[in-house]
Amino acid sequence: MSIVFNLGLLGFFKYYNFFIESWVDLFSSVGYKFQSTWTLQVILPVGISFYTFQTLSYSIDIYRGKLKPTRDFIAFAAFVSFFPQLVAGPIERATNLVPQFLKKRTFTYKTFSYGIKLMIWGFFLKLVVADRAAIYVDAVYNNVDNHDGLTFIAATVLFAFQIYGDFAGYSLIAIGVSKLFGFELMTNFKRPYFSASVSEFWTRWHISLSTWFRDYLYIPLGGNRVGKFRWLFNLFITFLISGLWHGANWTFVIWGALNGLYLILEIVVFKKKRKGLFNVLFTFILINFSWIFFRANTIENAFHIIKKVFTSPGHLYIGSGDDITASLYATLAIAILLIVEMKKEYFDTIFSISNNKFELVRLIGYAVLIYIILYFGVFGKSQFIYFQF
Repeated sequence: MSIVFNLGLLGFFKYYNFFIESWVDLFSSVGYKFQSTWTLQVILPVGISFYTFQTLSYSIDIYRGKLKPTRDFIAFAAFVSFFPQLVAGPIERATNLVPQFLKKRTFTYKTFSYGIKLMIWGFFLKLVVADRAAIYVDAVYNNVDNHDGLTFIAATVLFAFQIYGDFAGYSLIAIGVSKLFGFELMTNFKRPYFSASVSEFWTRWHISLSTWFRDYLYIPLGGNRVGKFRWLFNLFITFLISGLWHGANWTFVIWGALNGLYLILEIVVFKKKRKGLFNVLFTFILINFSWIFFRANTIENAFHIIKKVFTSPGHLYIGSGDDITASLYATLAIAILLIVEMKKEYFDTIFSISNNKFELVRLIGYAVLIYIILYFGVFGKSQFIYFQF
């Protein structure tokens, strides 16, 4: 009953119009015209996909015997509506979050200060990296007829960092705010663009969602404990549904299917775990290609962009006025991001600012970061990308 109710609400608000319009388009393509169609004129509740999955995990874990139903309604309501991660994750499991509402929490300076640090870095990712990159990306992707291949490549790479900064930034802010109140949320991103394969990428990107689909869809379908063909089918259908979860648009469905095909090809073609700079760059290219479908407003736009990339490189659009400044700031912010993440990925034991033993070094480092956020950040012009999901 709980599963039907939750999925029914999600389907009604998010997918009803999508399937009706797709059905009408299908019949229109063979010459049949509907006189009228009944669609819904309702506003999609913010973050419905996130808290729907969170409540589903509660019901499923109880059914599986992994969790006992809580008799504290306040704790359950707080779990469903916990404000830091309510609208864009991380998608928490009841087994992790519900018990935290039932136990006493104590204030510690170490946890509090670490939460503040996460929030500052999250604001840098969102306001400086993501929102600066968004200015160029939107100018290109919202005017696809006016640009050539090189421009689309530049915009797609910038979008890769825009969506990462936007989503990872939100996750860090949510985790940081939760720490201020003594709650521990799961890590949602682990430097995904340093992955040497697509399968590795999905162990580092939106971890709370990828593990949710693994535990509640992929494994119940049989996972890899079945024949090879069924195993590959399970992978593909999981990513296909993941794409649909992201949005009621065929661009997201193709994006999910494409990632599923990437994983199938890795299993069929590559027998060993891949490493090295070449594989990291190759994976980054594959992920960027899939981002074209994720960002494009329509399927027609996505294929137009791909065609331009391969047939008409043309000239690189650098914008004018504020667009040039935004692109420059975004590039510098991405450079800072890559330096920090490269250091964490490959040289984590070397000199650290955030964990330096000298308090003055830490304070100066975060003061500089706050100044960069206040001076270079974009304020009041955009919401988080994943709020629409």
